[in-house]
Amino acid sequence: MNTDNKKKNKKENLTFEESLQRLEEIVAAMEEGNLSLEKTQEYYEEGMKLAKFCAGKLGDAEKRIEALSGKDEEGNPQWQPLQDEE
Repeated sequence: MNTDNKKKNKKENLTFEESLQRLEEIVAAMEEGNLSLEKTQEYYEEGMKLAKFCAGKLGDAEKRIEALSGKDEEGNPQWQPLQDEE
């Protein structure tokens, strides 16, 4: 397996927290302003992928919380079992 494939596989297996940490590192590096145009573009592309991944994870978590903490007409908690996503 070549280095690019190893990097790709490693990035695909990042947790939400790891992805957010990497995104923060990218933002900090870009804010410093010492990157070449090519490196800036590379970081931007990676950052956008990480941001999309993190937003998706947050959206999934929000849906799960809403499903668990639904309310009936009287405002009482209404617990609903989660359905496995296929």
